[in-house]
Amino acid sequence: MQLHELKPAAGSRKTRNRVGRGVGSGNGKTAGRGTKGQKARAGGGVRPGFEGGQMPIFRRLPKRGFQNPNRVEYAVVNLETLNRFDEGTEVTPALLVESGVVKNEKDGIKILGNGSLDRKLTVKAAKFSASAKDAIEAAGGTAEVL
Repeated sequence: MQLHELKPAAGSRKTRNRVGRGVGSGNGKTAGRGTKGQKARAGGGVRPGFEGGQMPIFRRLPKRGFQNPNRVEYAVVNLETLNRFDEGTEVTPALLVESGVVKNEKDGIKILGNGSLDRKLTVKAAKFSASAKDAIEAAGGTAEVL
């Protein structure tokens, strides 16, 4: 195979369908929108959840309990997970996200005391459980609250 012979695999490059470009294109005149009606108009259509005037399901169903708008949710990390870092490492929320320990920080990171820590680390997080703080300090490290 030569460089000038390269071409994409068959069917991997689909051409864009240009609507409203004449009868011969297959999508001319009404441009695939049918004839008249709300969905045929520019900016037409209904909002998500609209059921044609019928009482929508999210209004028909009963709501229960209290949804606290100020709820604070922490991403939790156990002590045993921190053993993957080298001795003397400064473990920050940014490092935990970068290394894939947590996917997103949410409203902060809380360190829990599950498992054992066998290396000296400086751990910075929003919250620590009492057992986690004791275990980090017992291993010779420090627990700093951000």
